[in-house]
Amino acid sequence: MSNTQSAAGDALALAVLNSVQNPVILVDPLGHVAFANWEAESFFGASAAQLARHEIATLIPFGSPLLALIDQVRERKAPVNEYRVDLSSPRLGQDKLVDLYVAPVTSEPGSVVVVFQERSMADKIDRQLTHRAAARSVTGLASMLAHEIKNPLSGIRGAAQLLETSVPDEDRALTRLICDETDRIVSLVDRMEVFSDERPVDRQPINIHSVLDHVKAIAKAGFGRNIRISENYDPSLPPVHANRDQLVQVFLNLVKNAAEAIADQPDGEIMLTTAYRPGIRLSVAGSREKISLPLEFCVIDNGPGVPADLLPNLFDPFITTKTNGSGLGLALVAKIIGAHGGIVECDSQNRRTIFRVLMPMHKEAPAVEPGAVHTITGKAK
Repeated sequence: MSNTQSAAGDALALAVLNSVQNPVILVDPLGHVAFANWEAESFFGASAAQLARHEIATLIPFGSPLLALIDQVRERKAPVNEYRVDLSSPRLGQDKLVDLYVAPVTSEPGSVVVVFQERSMADKIDRQLTHRAAARSVTGLASMLAHEIKNPLSGIRGAAQLLETSVPDEDRALTRLICDETDRIVSLVDRMEVFSDERPVDRQPINIHSVLDHVKAIAKAGFGRNIRISENYDPSLPPVHANRDQLVQVFLNLVKNAAEAIADQPDGEIMLTTAYRPGIRLSVAGSREKISLPLEFCVIDNGPGVPADLLPNLFDPFITTKTNGSGLGLALVAKIIGAHGGIVECDSQNRRTIFRVLMPMHKEAPAVEPGAVHTITGKAK
């Protein structure tokens, strides 16, 4: 092989490793970091040149299982996997839970390659699948309630209205109470019936910024009139493949929740952000392909945050921090985003709560060959 071909091969290998969305490092026989891809530089907070001056033992917490794994791979000359390894440290930051893949490099005896998979995103996807299962449970409950409860309630309300005309004035408050409470239950059942709608989502290429601007206008005209709402948009963002009305419903719900969390806080602020984040791929039910979720939309507020005990189950039905809340709003958000093939998550701490929505972008339909049959499913907005 010529020097030119060898250089071209090295450049291609480097480009491939740098395109991998997981941190990848090469540890030489002396324990030094001989190579680090771009994600590894970000993970360790140092350039590849800086990392090369350190042994791996100085970059990770003392006594980390990773060192034993590296020794094991060198001894057995076979790859190993280890799951949920805690690498949290002042250098790497808190909550650095990772899955590890460690393998020998056959062409370089004593050298091993280490691939890190951060558990944060994997856990978020696992939780999202749990949210979808919970939404399906509510679907069945909503169907049952619609058939088994609403009809008897209408009879109870009708009987109370008839009684109201014949009872003494001092007892009419009781019949009015019966009517009001039956109306409240029917309203709750009506809200839950949204979950039983399993029709395919009519999706089109949507400009997310027009959706967010519409939501902001609604908020400023009502519940958010006294709250500062700012934007940090990526103007080059491609269209999202979605249903506009449902996206308005999702972000109106998230912005309203943020406004209620801020309440009368004098410096309360909500920020809407959009960004392109390649690398997230998710398997979707009914499809063998994994779809990419590069579009990130966030609703950020500086309220007091979500209680830590509620955070893992925040998108489950009937989970709420509001005194009179039903706990269905965020469950509906999870259902709608899940039906679009996306995921929604919440990261919360005091003075900074982020609701993050990751969604697929719109893909242009392939060119139609002469004489071919082509069905148009929607027009760009």
